[in-house]
This record gives sequence, structure tokens and C-alpha cells, in this order.
Amino acid sequence: MIVYFLIGPTASGKTRLSLKLAKKLDAEIVSCDSMCVYKGMDILTSKPCRKDRKTVRHHLIDIIPPTKEFSVSEYRRLALKAVGDILKRKKTPLFVGGSGLYVKAVIDGLCPSSKKDTKFRQRQKQLAKKYGNKYLYNKLKKIDPETARKIHPNNLRYVIRALEIYHTEKKKPSDLKRKREPMKYKFKIFGLMINRNELYSNIDQRAEDMFKHGIVDEVRRLSKKRLSMTAKKALGYNEALAYIKGDCSLDEAKDRLKKHTRHFAKRQMTWFRADKRIHWLTPANFTLPPKAGVKLD
Repeated sequence: MIVYFLIGPTASGKTRLSLKLAKKLDAEIVSCDSMCVYKGMDILTSKPCRKDRKTVRHHLIDIIPPTKEFSVSEYRRLALKAVGDILKRKKTPLFVGGSGLYVKAVIDGLCPSSKKDTKFRQRQKQLAKKYGNKYLYNKLKKIDPETARKIHPNNLRYVIRALEIYHTEKKKPSDLKRKREPMKYKFKIFGLMINRNELYSNIDQRAEDMFKHGIVDEVRRLSKKRLSMTAKKALGYNEALAYIKGDCSLDEAKDRLKKHTRHFAKRQMTWFRADKRIHWLTPANFTLPPKAGVKLD
């Protein structure tokens, strides 16, 4: 049995193709989107509509309130459980989404969990503020050159996390990574590659649709709750909130969302391009290898 992954940047057309592919493979879809787990964030996260979710069974959508934090380790645990349940029903698991970190976590596993040290993090942030990001990056290079090579010097969050792991575990992060437990199933990863102009056009249209369909009302309702830090990262939340607070006009809020979504799509593609296991396809000619026996035109 093969576990399939259909990935790609936001607004690339994954949802539409995933429904066709699910029918061909007799599959159930496992959402691989870090925000779709939250209840009450339908417009913000552009979730598949209820009709589509009734046509093809979906997993890991609307599973926790937006006031709760959600981690990649929790996602992996739930995702692998979903895979096991799907296989028991003689169905094919099909992961669909744009969260590259979640895809990698499911397939390759995670480092053994290390303790969090909030005070240590704060001290490192103060050092970075005083001496610059490069100061912390050079510390990491001395401790663990292998890990440092994989992190950009200005990615302060990742640099501090790597230093924190070394501080709490007394082991190099690169050594801990070798203890990962990969997924035990065979897998295929397919990525959607569309023309950049077409992608940006899709992103702009999606932003317009989000405002048309009520993102402002959704964010107004959500803003009255104590949202988790992870939920607040949903694209569109801060942009719509700025409009609600009167910090910008409606057109400015739309433009900000379009701009931030384009930047997000670029980051997604940068992540995906680094994974050589991905077979890149175009929506106009979506064909899986002959062994899969699936062709979608």
C-alpha cells in the first residue's frame, strides 16, 4: 500500500485535483494544512466546502478550538493514526496541503522531543538584540556546524531553537535528528507547479473572495477570543483585524493580504524545491506514473 501526498503552494489548485484523485484512488484525504485543524476559521483557511468533505472523507479538519496551541508533533501523531484507520478500511491515504514541515514530519519523523526553556530563549533574544543575529549563529556554528549549514543566519527562531536543544539535552541537534523514526509505509509525493503569474492571479482572486465571503465578520468574532499564537498566524487574520481597528482601509487590507500570501507562497516553494523526492506536475496534465494507474486530464 502506498501513501500519497499532493502538495504545492497556496492557491495552486490542490483541492480541486485532490477530489478527482481521491475518487480515482478510492482514497480518503488527510489535510496537511497547519491552520485547517482549527474550528471556526473556515474563510481564513480556505477549507474544502462541506459538500466536498461529504463527497470524500476528510481528516484533521476542525479538530481543535482556535484558543489551543497546536504542534507539529501532535499533527504527526494524529496523521499516522488517521493513516492506520484509513488502511483498515481498505482505502488509500491521500495527504493534501501546503505545510512542508508537516509533510516532512509525517514521512521522516521528528527529533526526540526536548524540553522548552523560556528563560533561555529570552536570554538569547536579548543577546541577538544587543550583538546581532550573527552572534548567535556563530555560536551554533561552533556547537553544531551541520545544523548551522541548514539554517539561514537571520532565521533567529530556528537558531535559538537549535541552541535551546543543545542547552537542554546536552546533545547536538544533528545527532538527535539521526534518531528520527520515519513512516513505515511506502509513499509518493506529487507537487503542483503552475506558472507564477497564474499563481499570483489565483492568490489575488482568493483574497478578494475571502473579503467577499465574510472574512471581516469571521475575524471580528475570533478577535473576541483569546486565540493561540499558532491560530493568530493564519493569513488574513492580522490584515482583516487592521481594517476592523481602523488602521487601514478595506482596499489596503486586501492589498496586504495579497502581498503577504504571495510571500508565503514563495517560502512554500523554496521549502518544496529542496525536497528531491517530489515529482512535479502541472494541473493541466496531472498524470501519475503508470504503476499508479491514474490519469487526470
